Amino acid sequence: MRILITNDDGINAPGLQTLTAIASELAGPTGEVWTVAPAFEQSGVAHCISYAHPTMIAKLGERRYAAEGSPADCVLAGVHDVLAGKPIDLVLSGVNRGNNSGENAMYSGTLGGAMEAALQGLTAIALSQYYGPGNVDLEDPFEAAAAHGADVVRRLLALHKPATAGYNTFYNVNFPATPAAGVKGLRVVPQGLRPDTSFSVTPQTSPSGRRFLWAQGGNQHGQVPEGTDIAANQAGFISVTPMRADLTAHDLLDTLKGLE
Repeated sequence: MRILITNDDGINAPGLQTLTAIASELAGPTGEVWTVAPAFEQSGVAHCISYAHPTMIAKLGERRYAAEGSPADCVLAGVHDVLAGKPIDLVLSGVNRGNNSGENAMYSGTLGGAMEAALQGLTAIALSQYYGPGNVDLEDPFEAAAAHGADVVRRLLALHKPATAGYNTFYNVNFPATPAAGVKGLRVVPQGLRPDTSFSVTPQTSPSGRRFLWAQGGNQHGQVPEGTDIAANQAGFISVTPMRADLTAHDLLDTLKGLE
């Protein structure tokens, strides 16, 4: 198996080391794991690509590359440059430091990398590690992802069916903020929404008098409706959410027919 991995936390992020171990276990002794990851952190860039300027890429080691771009840029680099002409069996993105459940999925560069892989016709899975009181002080906060990641991916691959038409499916996997032994199981759930939680900005004036705005997230641990990725993670379960790059509100198409 030939696996391409990327992330949005950057080439030196601890979560990428966890993902490398997961991918190596999946690939086995005869497989290959190729890394193309951002040279610098790209959190929050979603499915951004560097359309208006070129992306510099550098080889750092055997099958290991850093690109000055987004996770989606890295997937494009991997597919069309680093591994051009070579079949890719699987693309893994992560393991993100922090959850990409709920509305976070819309901002996530980790999911952006997986989405681009799906648009390229490849099988893709994004993996993220929830942070909270149950794991933030562990020696390895990624312990749950490290222990359960390979098994989750194997189980997903066994059921995955590539699209024969339309948008290809990719998967959003989030591990709960618990030690590995505290994981209660796996739940297949839809993307949720944290009520009254959204990004905002905090203004700050620099010593030179210039005004800057810092993006700031909202509460990640409030109560949410049952049956969603957020609720599953908060209850100690791994969440798996199938996704496609289709933003259509299908339930409103009939309602809006009167516009025609």
